[in-house]
Amino acid sequence: MIESGAVDPIRSQPLDRPIQQEFKMTRSLATNPDDALWLESERLVLRPLAAGDADRITELVNDWDVVRYTAMIPYPYQRQMAVDFIQSQAAVDPDGSFNLAITRKADGELLGCIGLIRGLHATTGELGYWLGRPFWSQGYGSEAVRRLIDFAFAELGLQQLIASAVPTNLASHRVQEKNGFVVDGAEEISAPARGHPLQVIRRRLDRADWPPKPVKRIVTVVAVALVDADGRVLLAQRPAGKTLAGLWEFPGGKLEAGETPEAALIRELHEELGIDVKASCLAPLTFASHSYERFHLLMPLYVCRRWQGIASAQEGQKLAWVRPHQLKDYPMPPADEPLIPMLLDLL
Repeated sequence: MIESGAVDPIRSQPLDRPIQQEFKMTRSLATNPDDALWLESERLVLRPLAAGDADRITELVNDWDVVRYTAMIPYPYQRQMAVDFIQSQAAVDPDGSFNLAITRKADGELLGCIGLIRGLHATTGELGYWLGRPFWSQGYGSEAVRRLIDFAFAELGLQQLIASAVPTNLASHRVQEKNGFVVDGAEEISAPARGHPLQVIRRRLDRADWPPKPVKRIVTVVAVALVDADGRVLLAQRPAGKTLAGLWEFPGGKLEAGETPEAALIRELHEELGIDVKASCLAPLTFASHSYERFHLLMPLYVCRRWQGIASAQEGQKLAWVRPHQLKDYPMPPADEPLIPMLLDLL
């Protein structure tokens, strides 16, 4: 069962089961109800389903955008289907599969459901979830999936988890990727509730790869080599108080939202150096790709030989006009250094 986020584990059921079991991923309960599965994360509680959840499940699931990527959830969705589904969770499932309500810790509101299909002695489980539309794009899906992965690997002893989604379910792919799932192939699954098969991309997550390494954000910074009539290149020194203070770099800066690299350079050169440059005078030369501790830098380098005005420090930085063969004598940030050979070849 999926919505904005994961595999549709219902597809592994025999197709002749009653339609009211479209959510069927039965929860394995201990003999003592007090031992029922209860998982908490920063904002969420994953708890057993209760009879009082029927109205809320019906309200959230009776939405085409929630169910259209699923194989077994019918639309329109009737309340009795939710009642039957919840009642089915009361039975102990010998294969160890389960289904839980995703609720918000702050107010107890039910946001969706999450569960796992596994065999009693199997080392692989298939994970799935759905969220109601009001709770999309708020990180709830990723948080719930992450908590269940922790439980599956640490407490259940599973060695691998499977998840899948149709190619157009971009939200689902983002949730899986953020939690370390990698593409493991594609397949066609039966989807009785949709009336036609669904093509899905299958992903896997191995226990050895959990938790995933943090994904570094990509920061795009654009730079320019200003070359004067004598063939000298302008460098600017990073002022005290900034990261990498004291190092020399090519003028430029970060792209703002919606800016092209050329537009960003025109703005930065006016703000930093008091000169005006036309886009037609900016020629792309090469780029730097460098990984820092907290982010990955992508920096296109342009060359400019024509501008209006006299370059002067507008922000208190030191400037230096440097002969190309002397560039290596100026200590630069690691991302700038590989640009020098390309610039020397040009000049």
